[in-house]
Amino acid sequence: MKGRNTAEKESIRGWLFVTPALVYMATIVGYSIVYNISLSFQNVTMRNINGEKKFVWLSNYINLFKSENMAWALGNTFKFTLISITFQFILGLSLALLFSKKIKGFQALRGFLVVSYLMPNVVTALLFKYMLSPDAGIIDKILMMFGMIDTPVGWLQNTHTALWGPIFANIWAQTPFIMLLLSTGLSNIPQEVNESSALDGANSFQRFFYITLPMLKNSIFAVMMIGFMYTFKVFDLIWTMTGGGPVYATEVLSTYAYKLSFSTFKFSQGAACANILFLCLLFVSIFYRHLIGKEDD
Repeated sequence: MKGRNTAEKESIRGWLFVTPALVYMATIVGYSIVYNISLSFQNVTMRNINGEKKFVWLSNYINLFKSENMAWALGNTFKFTLISITFQFILGLSLALLFSKKIKGFQALRGFLVVSYLMPNVVTALLFKYMLSPDAGIIDKILMMFGMIDTPVGWLQNTHTALWGPIFANIWAQTPFIMLLLSTGLSNIPQEVNESSALDGANSFQRFFYITLPMLKNSIFAVMMIGFMYTFKVFDLIWTMTGGGPVYATEVLSTYAYKLSFSTFKFSQGAACANILFLCLLFVSIFYRHLIGKEDD
């Protein structure tokens, strides 16, 4: 009986600690999500924002998917995310493996590399915007110095190359984060396993593919899902560098939702676009939970 009372007290104490966060999530986050969903089923523009709001149900979503701009935004979002995540993972894993070596000075160098992740995205965007500019950009000057190009490319002004500017900036900014997470996973792998396999005759490649990667599986899942969700909803980086242009070359779901809501004042269509972004991330989250659940089983 005494043990039961103690357990009940611990449970009550736990709920007291959790309640403020639950109230905050319900009032700030929960209300915003519900209101945004409700707004997407209405026809709200600048003309009737203070008047009668007519429900149009799925019309906003249907009109969005009929729009060519939405196709550009959706395609660019997935292209930006998949390319960024691929290179971030390759570079992050390579750096994590490199810095796992016990070599003098590597710890200080790893700390120095994290600076790019700590910088605000707006600062990173302005830095790369300057570096990629056709007039004073150092990227074009280096390429011209090695004879790879004859004239400045104008990376952010060319519809064929504009998306690569934010991709390069995002890879540079987020790779240290991937490196840190994978370094933590590598540190949890017992050294005895690698040493035993080396004594059994396994070479470096065999140890990497048959021991390191399988034991890093959970860390890799976490890194890929977190990286995907963070990159998929990126706004400030692209908005600062290109504003979604030129034309729609760098338009993504987040910038398109912003333009619909605050440039053309089609609030309901902007809410619908934001909800599509939310549903994509929700699906990825559910898929991740499914993978983790199978792994636990």
